[in-house]
Order: sequence, then structure tokens, then C-alpha cells
Amino acid sequence: MSALDVGVRGDAVRLSIKVRPRSSKTAVRGVEGGALVIALSAPPVDGEANLALVDALARLLDVPRRDVKIVSGHTARAKIVEIVGLTAAAVEARLGVEAS
Repeated sequence: MSALDVGVRGDAVRLSIKVRPRSSKTAVRGVEGGALVIALSAPPVDGEANLALVDALARLLDVPRRDVKIVSGHTARAKIVEIVGLTAAAVEARLGVEAS
């Protein structure tokens, strides 16, 4: 498993995410190439997978949904997500992965 690439931009932390929609359940599957891999049970139709991703990250990181924002990759499996109000160390600890 590789280390998670965590970037800081102002008061927000940015993560690379690889989503795997239409999985049997929503769960973190590890880190690949610096990106957090998340399996989502939602299909990639009408933004359902994006909503499921925001919900999953908000739960995992224990932050309000409004603090999690997809900043790029809205229609792709590779996304950049921004989390406001947490440090890189807090994200690493809450996800249980090593950050680079």
C-alpha cells in the first residue's frame, strides 16, 4: 500500500480519490498511487455516486457534509476532494492511513 497524498490549500485539505461505483457496499479499499480508493454502492448516474462519496467521507472524517466538496472530476472516477476544517494529520488519523 502506498502513502496517501494530502495537500493543504488555505484552511482546507485536498485528497485524490479513486471511486469504484456499483460495489456491493460502500467502504475504503486502501490507497493506490497516492489516491484513496473508495468503493461506493451507488451507481454513477445523475450524480448519485458523487453524493454517496461526500456522505461517506463526511461520516469517515466526522465532519458536516458541507465541509466536503468535490473540486474536480465530477464525471470521472478520479476526483479531487477538499475538506475544510481539518489538518492533514487529522485526516490521516481519521482515515487510518499514512500520508506522505
